[in-house]
Amino acid sequence: MQTEDWNEIQKAKQCALDVLLHNAKGPFHGLPRTAGWGYPEPYTRDLLISILGIAVSDNEQLLQSTRNVLETLAENQSEKGHITSLVHDKEDRGASDTTPLFLLGISIFRKVTGEMDFLEPAVAKSLLWMEYQSPSDRYLTAQQPTSDWRDEQWVMGYGLYVNSLVYSYLRLFGQHERADGLRQAMSRFTINADARHHHVHEGLVVKHKPYYALWSYKIYSSERFDLLGNSIAILSGLAPPSRALEIISWIEKETEQMKKTGDLTGDLPPNFFPFIQPGDPDWRLRYADFNLPGEYHNGGIWPFIIGFYIAALVAAGRPKLAFEKLCALTKLIRRIHYDAPDFGFNEWHKAQDNLPMGQDWQSWSAAMYLYAVKCVEENKTPFFDEARV
Repeated sequence: MQTEDWNEIQKAKQCALDVLLHNAKGPFHGLPRTAGWGYPEPYTRDLLISILGIAVSDNEQLLQSTRNVLETLAENQSEKGHITSLVHDKEDRGASDTTPLFLLGISIFRKVTGEMDFLEPAVAKSLLWMEYQSPSDRYLTAQQPTSDWRDEQWVMGYGLYVNSLVYSYLRLFGQHERADGLRQAMSRFTINADARHHHVHEGLVVKHKPYYALWSYKIYSSERFDLLGNSIAILSGLAPPSRALEIISWIEKETEQMKKTGDLTGDLPPNFFPFIQPGDPDWRLRYADFNLPGEYHNGGIWPFIIGFYIAALVAAGRPKLAFEKLCALTKLIRRIHYDAPDFGFNEWHKAQDNLPMGQDWQSWSAAMYLYAVKCVEENKTPFFDEARV
């Protein structure tokens, strides 16, 4: 590791901690804010993903803030166990990833604090809620379009990202039999024939490609690449070691090709590719305003997702590549969109030119940077090492 690179990483690490402390208390019931200035609301998924970075920070103030988030979510949990999209608003419902993130977050919080029965009634309700999200009454969890973190992109039926989260919390809660069942279900191939027989079940494996499909449901699926879902699959051990290495090699090869065609600048992969282009079957008119190729959910570079990718590289035994990506991420987060005094920790960046977009000082961008640094520093993936055993 180059000394100058590591010095810059340490500066960014301190700034990431400053971002989280700045955002730890916002205007809504004293709950954390999602971004330093632009997003004062406590968005559930952002704050729950941030637990990974907070959990390795050893900062008591941030842990207490996390406790407040989890306890408030439990208080606003629906009667049947669903977790709301805004921490303080029990009527803001419908997200497919907030409940699995709640379960993942609590499992991590318990390990950090040693409070192994923390919010047990809420956990039991959410576990049951998640079992009922399987239309086949088996293992795969289904979702509605735009119900996960991609509120401007359609993921239908069995989505990779949500099911990777489910697999992760099942492992961390010790529900290995159910986790094994989910892994087996996901390991089936997606169905691409016009006819579907009743005994044939869809999965998320793509023929002739190493990665998992974005989503699959009956005879329909999308084989576009989802960096977040595949990174969590590697990190959690859902992807076997050999497949994990194949996925990473494929990502790096495709990233180099995108740089040659001008679709990408820099050394960090977009969250999603190939981009959906106007005229493609899965293009939607609204994308022209919010989701152009290489932007936002349609191929933007998201620092929090790169944090997951760096952790996945460590998990797969690629520490040198993980450090290289951490250096590239450190360079990226220096870019500022509005008001950040030093590092921007923006929401996302355009793939074609790396311009920062969205809000500065995004909580999950800062938190996942802290987690990525910890993984590279120790060549371990806290909380997930045991899941991959």
